[in-house]
Amino acid sequence: MVPRLRSFIGTILIIILVIVYALAATTFATLLLATSPWWVHFLYFLISGLLWILPAMLIIKWMAGPKPRG
Repeated sequence: MVPRLRSFIGTILIIILVIVYALAATTFATLLLATSPWWVHFLYFLISGLLWILPAMLIIKWMAGPKPRG
């Protein structure tokens, strides 16, 4: 696949990932953590705020293309 097209597709995927993940994480927190203490909210948003990085890293790795042999 052409690197430019791979970068375009990866960028679109990352944007979709961030939007869907943010909506899902916020909805989950609103529905299930409404009566929880402040520290539960803090831990949840700390962990969920960092968790989206893992799938984003996989997309970026895919965007970089295969490793050159040499």
